[in-house]
Amino acid sequence: MNQLKKLSVFGAALLLVAGMAGCGSEEQEVKLTAQQEKDMSERLAPAGEVVLAGNVPEPTKVASAGPRSGEDIYNSKCVACHSSGAGGAPKTGVASDWSPRIDQGMDVLYANAINGIRGMPAKGLCMDCSEDEVKAAVDYILEKSK
Repeated sequence: MNQLKKLSVFGAALLLVAGMAGCGSEEQEVKLTAQQEKDMSERLAPAGEVVLAGNVPEPTKVASAGPRSGEDIYNSKCVACHSSGAGGAPKTGVASDWSPRIDQGMDVLYANAINGIRGMPAKGLCMDCSEDEVKAAVDYILEKSK
């Protein structure tokens, strides 16, 4: 067993020496094509930039087109759960799913949509939606669920 250990140490040392033999100290200049230079520059470019306090650029302002319709909000945010009933969501178009909620009053229904309830997160994760847009989406769903 002792000879096996010596042999494995010797083999490892031999591999190390052989591997280092290929690492010469001569420097060779690598020639890249213009496309290779461009590709390398793009890969090595920073993903972002560091902004120090007091050196913050003005945010870009985007002109708002006004409030979105309930249908727009529903189709972009609500449809995933309320069309399939995912996570126990009441389905759009199924009046029996909505009648017990409507019986609690519209203020409660709006508050639940805005603040979240059970499996539904606040605003259905539409963090850029105003409260009025969430209410419009609720109204749209109810209109479709009569």
